[in-house]
Amino acid sequence: MKIAVIGGGVVGLSCALRLAQGGHIVTLVERSTRRDAASWGNAGHIATEQVAPLASIATLRSAGDRLFARGGALDLPLAAVGDWLPFAARMIAAARPKRFAAGRRALAGLLADALPAWRRLVTAIDAPDLLSEAGHLVVWESAATAAAGRAAWAQADTGTAGFDTATAEQRATLERATTASLGGAIQFHGTGQITDLGRLAAVLSEAFCAAGGTIVEQEATLVREGGHATIPGLDADCVLVTAGVRSAPLVAAIGHRAPIIAERGYHIRGTAAGWPQDLPPVVFEDRSMIVTRFGEQVQAASFVELGTVDGPPDPRKWERLEQHVGDLGLAIGGPFTRWMGSRPTLPDYLPAIGRSRRADNLFYAFGHQHLGLTLAPVTAEIVAGMIAGHPNLIDMAPFDLERFGGKGGRR
Repeated sequence: MKIAVIGGGVVGLSCALRLAQGGHIVTLVERSTRRDAASWGNAGHIATEQVAPLASIATLRSAGDRLFARGGALDLPLAAVGDWLPFAARMIAAARPKRFAAGRRALAGLLADALPAWRRLVTAIDAPDLLSEAGHLVVWESAATAAAGRAAWAQADTGTAGFDTATAEQRATLERATTASLGGAIQFHGTGQITDLGRLAAVLSEAFCAAGGTIVEQEATLVREGGHATIPGLDADCVLVTAGVRSAPLVAAIGHRAPIIAERGYHIRGTAAGWPQDLPPVVFEDRSMIVTRFGEQVQAASFVELGTVDGPPDPRKWERLEQHVGDLGLAIGGPFTRWMGSRPTLPDYLPAIGRSRRADNLFYAFGHQHLGLTLAPVTAEIVAGMIAGHPNLIDMAPFDLERFGGKGGRR
């Protein structure tokens, strides 16, 4: 078939590659080839432990203490209240215990195969060194927060991942990376890291083109004609929308409602000035910050800022990250480069993956929130199976876009 994939982030590229290697004629339509999407600025963490959706009673109860104005990582900018207030109302509804439990089961089904799918993908693109399975560390700065944090993780559903107390050797490695006193540390296993996001983007693109795929840099629009979705000027038997936070207006043209929000995150990068080469990603949980080494650079990332995708960045976020680096005495050298990107988040914190019931040739895979990198390969395998007409091994009903309703078209 001739397949058009709209969106070239890690989910879109993974899907396009899988489809091209399956023998289809695939055109990837990407509005920007500068690799400025959230896919290429994240923490590199394959977060198989994040089974519980963030649409939860626990998240809502802790929101006040996590506000940026109080030193936390959550920001609800007043200028974007028209965006985040309706989103918050839907999130509260999704956090009800019964819906939360269903969402957790659904995410667990996807995450169970996330790391094996990454192994299959890096093998297929002949780049096994892009995947590290050394896990990650979670640290706390006081004995009190360490006790509370460890107890919370012990009660949490972490799926296929687990953790142990950090060893003396791991603590010694941590002490080479920070001058801060450590109240406690745990080591997760069953999680992973992509070692170079820029190289991942390049290798996926090269493999896609080598498989016969074509990348077109242009803005895409969708039109519904006689029960089909079409992209004006592009001949395609079916269309796959993987445009992240920009997916909502695309599927709206077909009659779908996708109440997605730009959940903006920030990072700074500096040189690895003494940061241990063998240290996996480190989560400083008291500060909601994750620090990852990528080659000769070290990145500190944080913040959940609910706003608009094209709004200007908030320099205070970068300044706060630089303050964290200084306060912790992290072995990261300046000057720092700065980045901001938008995670595509739906209010129940589940992705939208499926086949449209409003246009029979339309498929979609977006809204992966914090788990886009984690779930990209397994999403690609699921979507390729859907397009080929193969039965799914897991229940895909929770990811159906119809859970948000819509107007017109076929149901």
